Amino acid sequence: MKTLDLYEILRTTDYPGRGIVAGVNPSGKKIMMAYFIMGRSANSRNRVFAETEDGIETRAADPAKLEDPSLIIYHPVRTIGDEQIVTNGDQTDTIWEGLHCGGTFEGALSTRTFEPDRPNWTPRISAIVDAEGYKMSILKSGDEEGLTCRRYFFDYELIPGVGHFIHTYQGDGNPLPSFAG
Repeated sequence: MKTLDLYEILRTTDYPGRGIVAGVNPSGKKIMMAYFIMGRSANSRNRVFAETEDGIETRAADPAKLEDPSLIIYHPVRTIGDEQIVTNGDQTDTIWEGLHCGGTFEGALSTRTFEPDRPNWTPRISAIVDAEGYKMSILKSGDEEGLTCRRYFFDYELIPGVGHFIHTYQGDGNPLPSFAG
């Protein structure tokens, strides 16, 4: 397995979009998870994180400047039992509801696709972490027209000092080049 330096990836990628990191600290005693957002439009940059009872939500930094909340206001982090869910969109709630009803991470995401933001078709990235390990997923368009969805799932064991990173874009562009890796 090739080990990459997260700092170098972020330093050399001009626009990674939104990203999720999950892994274990070097001692193996702590599981970590991180989420970040970037935005190019004024609407996307007009958001902040706010703590909720069961996680985190995004809110408009300036409600008067909010244009379209549909793809920027959501819960990126929610907890259900001993599991932490983190995503880049409202699929957090889809996963939470699925687990609440006895379903699975994969089953919940099988009902979703990428974001409807033509021509970018922003991938939906998701992760779920518990004491046994973590899973990640990316749902991305399978074609330029947004007619098909490719669903990728990754299941990881907890290995001290190892983490995984998934983000929405390879860099800047028009349309934005979807994550590959």
